[in-house]
Amino acid sequence: MNKLHIRRLSLVVMALVLSASLLGACGTAAGSNQGGRLKLKIADISTNTVFRVAKKKGFFEKHGIDAELVNFATPAEGVNSLFIKQVDVAFGADFPLLNAVSKGDYSIFASSGTATDLSASEWKLFARKEIATAADLKGKKLSFSRGTFIPYLWDVYLQQNGISLSDVTLVGQGGFDEAYVALKKGEIDAAWVYGAVLNQKFAGLEEARELSDMSQTPVRIGTGLIAASSFIKDHKEGMVEFLKALDEASAYAQAHPDETADIMYDEVKQPREATLKDLPKNPWNIGFTQKAYEGLVGQKKYMVENKIIEKDFDLHAKLNLDLVRQAFPDRVIELK
Repeated sequence: MNKLHIRRLSLVVMALVLSASLLGACGTAAGSNQGGRLKLKIADISTNTVFRVAKKKGFFEKHGIDAELVNFATPAEGVNSLFIKQVDVAFGADFPLLNAVSKGDYSIFASSGTATDLSASEWKLFARKEIATAADLKGKKLSFSRGTFIPYLWDVYLQQNGISLSDVTLVGQGGFDEAYVALKKGEIDAAWVYGAVLNQKFAGLEEARELSDMSQTPVRIGTGLIAASSFIKDHKEGMVEFLKALDEASAYAQAHPDETADIMYDEVKQPREATLKDLPKNPWNIGFTQKAYEGLVGQKKYMVENKIIEKDFDLHAKLNLDLVRQAFPDRVIELK
């Protein structure tokens, strides 16, 4: 065989290898259907029990979902990862959800039903010890996690106590760990934090005290689920099954707290006592209630008025309730 034939044969072999690689990549892409199963990349955080229980206990598998959990420091980071197609589905509070749908063709397709007084009480306000009352916050440096609803919470809380947002300095930070160090060093004067692990950690600071909690304000922040509108359109039946899997996983977690605590410790090393404390305060009940709708309306109004959302939009056009209506028709309001 001469050199020309050898070169041609090599090119053919390389083309075949490249074709096989491309076909393999297409078969494993997020959102693809493999043998009738929907492959999903889901944004998660280390303190959320629902997705991990759904995966560990086989609820995703039961409903035809091949789930991969992608961990982030905050739900807001997970929502932002939709922009670069790092995940297919994310969850978060009203602020990051509205921010996302204002910037692209994404749809909020369900809420978790966690906008309750009990859940709100888990958002604790820690301030340096020399701050005895809300009035003492005037002129102080107040922490907020970037891309979250916390500036809105600060605004409401301060107004309740006769202080304008212009009377304080808001300091944007990357997460609660950064706020912890800054509060300890005196670089900030107060911060809102959430969950048993963080509440215990901040309560252990000699330099700080618990000043209040979110249940003492009118703010109630639910959790919504979001995905690209095109993704929902292309995978309707699979996404209905996804919602059913989440609802079953939440019910299982509430009914089996000790096992859930073991799962969270094994998966992310969350202390068992933290899971046991948080769990009864945050049961997911998949649907879309009037309270969930009103929360989005109020938060959107604030974001538009304060130029956080640069261009107003029709909220109804960003709500796709067909999936949850098919999964749980008795838990969904009619939009008017």
